[in-house]
Amino acid sequence: MKWWITGFLLIFFSILSLFTGVSDLSITDFFSLSDEQQEVLFVSRIPRLVSLLIAGMSMSIAGLIMQQLSQNKFVSPTTAGTMDSARLGILVGMLLFPSASMMEKMLLAFLFALAGTFVFMKILDKIRYRDAVFIPLVGLMFGNIIGSVTTFLAYRFDLVQSIGTWLHGDFSMLIEGRYELLYLSLPVVILAYIFAHHFTIAGMGEDFASNLGLSYQKVLYLGLGLVALITASVVLTAGMLPFLGLIVPNIVTIYQGDHLRSSIWQTAVLGALFVLVCDILGRVIIYPYEISIGLTVGVLGSGIFLYLLLRRRSYGL
Repeated sequence: MKWWITGFLLIFFSILSLFTGVSDLSITDFFSLSDEQQEVLFVSRIPRLVSLLIAGMSMSIAGLIMQQLSQNKFVSPTTAGTMDSARLGILVGMLLFPSASMMEKMLLAFLFALAGTFVFMKILDKIRYRDAVFIPLVGLMFGNIIGSVTTFLAYRFDLVQSIGTWLHGDFSMLIEGRYELLYLSLPVVILAYIFAHHFTIAGMGEDFASNLGLSYQKVLYLGLGLVALITASVVLTAGMLPFLGLIVPNIVTIYQGDHLRSSIWQTAVLGALFVLVCDILGRVIIYPYEISIGLTVGVLGSGIFLYLLLRRRSYGL
């Protein structure tokens, strides 16, 4: 795959995103913007574009790290209970600390996401039947259990509508002052690149990594921590983006291979492009109304996921 084409498409759709919407703002007005158009561009459109790019990039890299560490191409924050755990953490924060700041809620979501991912990895160690499809099914069941607990607590304390509306993937409400939490994902992406070789070696198994002098447990905890932090920041800011961390790394590794450092930036670019296209589709399909990106990503992502399942023999592990 020609990755310069992906980069060109990312730039093209980024510009298209800035001038797609209900407000009267077109590219021909760029050098003669009125005060109202400037406010729309700098308060709404640019923060939304930045949020889309960061969320798509970081969630795709999170999925890539999880697939490398678990040695399974169908593991991601969606199929490992990470997103559901982060959502439970946010609900617990709403119940116990209603006046907590966004940063404090994100810390709680991070702790729950980390704990949930760690529990899933421990379950993974106990499973003897390591079929490529069986593992994510276990993760989906684990995530549904956590999701059921979240729904029960939300119903018990009359927060079903609040938690459902807030955490459904949607970028339409992200404006200046409400998206900056996503910037925490950027240093995490840089750390993922720095430790890419470590994740690649750890993905070959604990015995192999130990023979090369790598502390497998430390690398595992570092990877899970990075994934949990990315998931918590994205879920708290933009909501749930299902299957994103699953399909994008799979598409990249089909063409690029399993070496994490050589594929991490391609994964980031393709993830940002995929989210951007889904968001634009959601804005134009029923214009002037908007379909939430959680729905568009879920529909397209589940379709690609089914396709990957049908060709699962290509992922002999």
